Amino acid sequence: MIYFHFLERNKIKKQPVKNLTRKEEIILLSILHLKKDACLISIADHLTEVTGKKVSLTSVHVPLSRLVNSGLIDSEFGEATAIRGGRRKKIYTVTDLGFEVLKAHKKVSDILWKDYLDASALID
Repeated sequence: MIYFHFLERNKIKKQPVKNLTRKEEIILLSILHLKKDACLISIADHLTEVTGKKVSLTSVHVPLSRLVNSGLIDSEFGEATAIRGGRRKKIYTVTDLGFEVLKAHKKVSDILWKDYLDASALID
């Protein structure tokens, strides 16, 4: 199990890293990419553009809820706009914990990809 360390009341705590699904990982990365524009629709649009496949709002909304509940992202309401009939958009941001989990997830992926790339270099 991968662990990360964080400071809690001047004590270093060791916490297990949440396993991210691939969808959660690309949503976190999309939020980081979109910055202040990271709302449900823009995240789905960004993923559609990047993957080349239509990404539905539902397929983004469910993992977003899980990420909020696990403390990996925060949400807050933006300003009301006339385009939205006076309704406000919910804007998502990655928390410090979310960023740490994402970095730990990347570290594991890098190790696994390195093993694969090293093995494929021997075959070529």
